[in-house]
Amino acid sequence: MDERGQHGGNVREMAQKWGLDETAILDFSANINPLGMPTSLKQAIVNRLDLAESYPDPEYQRLHARLAQHHHCPASWILAGNGATELIFDLASLLRHKTVLLLTPSFGEYRRALQWMDCRLEEYPLAEEDDFRPDTRLLAALRPGIDCVFLCTPNNPTGQLMETSLLLAIAQRCQELSIMLVVDEAFMDFIPDGVSLTDSLQRFSQVFVLRSLTKFYAIPGLRLGYMVSSNTTAMAQLRQRRPPWTLNAFAALAGEILLDDRDYQHATWRWLKQEQTTLTAGLRTIRQLRVWQPTANYIFFRCLRPALDLQAALLSPVVATGAAEVITLSPRPLIRRCANYPGLNGNFYRVAIKGPKDNQLLLHELQRVFSYG
Repeated sequence: MDERGQHGGNVREMAQKWGLDETAILDFSANINPLGMPTSLKQAIVNRLDLAESYPDPEYQRLHARLAQHHHCPASWILAGNGATELIFDLASLLRHKTVLLLTPSFGEYRRALQWMDCRLEEYPLAEEDDFRPDTRLLAALRPGIDCVFLCTPNNPTGQLMETSLLLAIAQRCQELSIMLVVDEAFMDFIPDGVSLTDSLQRFSQVFVLRSLTKFYAIPGLRLGYMVSSNTTAMAQLRQRRPPWTLNAFAALAGEILLDDRDYQHATWRWLKQEQTTLTAGLRTIRQLRVWQPTANYIFFRCLRPALDLQAALLSPVVATGAAEVITLSPRPLIRRCANYPGLNGNFYRVAIKGPKDNQLLLHELQRVFSYG
């Protein structure tokens, strides 16, 4: 299968490839909160099914007002979108034929959106020996002639969280050189003590922060993200370029109420604190894996057996033991193979953190693969 455009969560495609029923696949490839959609939102949707009978407010004033309240900023600093990915493409529309610095590896949609706008891309490779963490050397790469830089923190797929002091230094240098800085914080809500650059936007008009409600609140089918920036001129320009009604009424409703669901937020942080520790420790017992310390709801690792396609080995229901073939009947775990991230190869993988039972199944299947290999 061509992996260049592959994302996590494409269970249908993988089921077809392996001749499996979709219900036989346990999806670890998409980083979605396993607690599922909050009950508060489910009830709100049921109570407001009539919203489907009318066009949404094309300016989504209630949604933008709630997001602005959450970030203690004017509504003019907020732009909601049909997931953060739509907003990435919106930002790329401001950069046609510009020079953009991309850290690699990182989220692939930056590259795709910028290529659509015929941007000139410069690579800043992150090294495995540095744990794929940028450091102060990145500041020297921010020079005149660079029009924009995209950063992701915590980074996807490596899970590394950028140090606040470095992020602020990058923002300061971009401000001084008039370089647009796009900071993707799609997974920041999973880190209760994480420091967001949204708190510093008054100082940095060159910064655009992307946030997502899709992953944390388990609503990938609704799609909801938003952007925050004090650059009101650019934000107004983006609003004028967008077609009407890019958000459906239920996604807008979600954004109006989910930020108030404290019970769900605290339940998520409790789950993640426990399962992040347990799954990371379990993965580290497998000597054929190098596991990076996670910060959000996914774990990045490298398979130290280069000839092994670990994704395929886990999906295959037939295991060769040397003396015989054993057919396994348990759900097949689908993990994210990172071969299509520039800067990585097929030995790198990412797995979502799920509930205790599912995490134990993944560990069991990994141990089985390596014990028979």
